[in-house]
Amino acid sequence: MRGTALTITIYGIKNCDTMKKARAWLDDHGVAYDFHDYKTVGIARDKLKKWSEEIGWETLLNRAGTTFKKLPDADKEGLNERKALALMAEQPSMIKRPVLDLGPKRVVGFKPDIYAKEVPAKARKKG
Repeated sequence: MRGTALTITIYGIKNCDTMKKARAWLDDHGVAYDFHDYKTVGIARDKLKKWSEEIGWETLLNRAGTTFKKLPDADKEGLNERKALALMAEQPSMIKRPVLDLGPKRVVGFKPDIYAKEVPAKARKKG
């Protein structure tokens, strides 16, 4: 890392309840982070592709969300990486939230115990 501070970015949607919990956890633990709001700035297809290669498109795709459930059956049939990435790029609400970018690693979803384990202690200012 050449002596630079770790830059943490959390990707998601501002009004999502899970996002609010994740951001509150980061704030409560004194973690500095950047927030990338899909609704206002979208998401680059190359970033989605990189995440997919790292953690799998099946993990990234939020099948439980309203946006996915409202898709026509034809869009859900024969789902593969290419089709899923296109859907997520078109409608970022279909990306499971949050995606926490810790530099060398990504964490998808929010569970306090996983954040406690994965967010480096050096990134925290308290507890």
